[in-house]
Amino acid sequence: MTPPARAEDVSRRFGEVLAVDGVDLEVGRNEVVGLLGANGAGKTTLIRVLLGLIPPTSGRVELFGEAPSRRSRERLGYVPQGLGLYEDLTVRENLAFHMAAYGGRPTALPQDLAGVGDELVGSLSLGVARRVAFAAALAHGPDLLVLDEPTSGVDPLGRARLWETIRRAAEAGSGVLVTTHHMEEAEHCDRLVVMASGRVALAGTPGEVVAGATAAEVRAARWEEAFSALDAAGLPVALVGRTLRVPGTTPRLVEEVLLGRGVRAEVREVPATLEERFVSLSTAGGEG
Repeated sequence: MTPPARAEDVSRRFGEVLAVDGVDLEVGRNEVVGLLGANGAGKTTLIRVLLGLIPPTSGRVELFGEAPSRRSRERLGYVPQGLGLYEDLTVRENLAFHMAAYGGRPTALPQDLAGVGDELVGSLSLGVARRVAFAAALAHGPDLLVLDEPTSGVDPLGRARLWETIRRAAEAGSGVLVTTHHMEEAEHCDRLVVMASGRVALAGTPGEVVAGATAAEVRAARWEEAFSALDAAGLPVALVGRTLRVPGTTPRLVEEVLLGRGVRAEVREVPATLEERFVSLSTAGGEG
């Protein structure tokens, strides 16, 4: 079965800057693919190339088995970082305009937006505006849903509701490509593609991405001094309770740094979390 979206060895250059470098990506039906990466990793550029908004410098992209075109884009729903809404139009007018653009007829407002139908989008809170953007993207029943940081700036409850919408879309048959900085959200994806410096650093299920990755766990009576020593050494140290965790490095290296600063501590190797694995990949690949 032809996947809704596919990129093969795609690169995109802006002058001397290689924003996307030889990326392969596929989004199948009934699945949620999470596209992860630090700021500047190339995620948004890759999405814009995939949707045909900008051409690739090299490589091939397909939507539903063909080059991106007006016809193929009619089968997708897109929520960009800027939401793509008209702030001087009401919620109802925005949805009507969207449906007209896709050749459909205006439909009833979703129940959760019925109370704000006649409000200008520019007067809405970010969480409500994002729900409007989701409703617009889903109104015509797309076969592919592309979401660029869809829950940025939204409170935890709002994020949970939006992710329920994402999962329902996938269960209904859509392919979903979503970028996020929230690792707890990434765990809800069926597959992950981690980008660093324009390249794919690692891809697989959340379990496959984290498999075998470790972190050094540090327990020290003077944890503040231990934190300062590790931070000064340029290690990605994090405080969890009163325990320090350093992903992507060995206990031996951590012990050497601490002893060099006169800090005594108990250091052991532990399984890394998904967030720690992401930090390690981003650090190794750079944030370009």
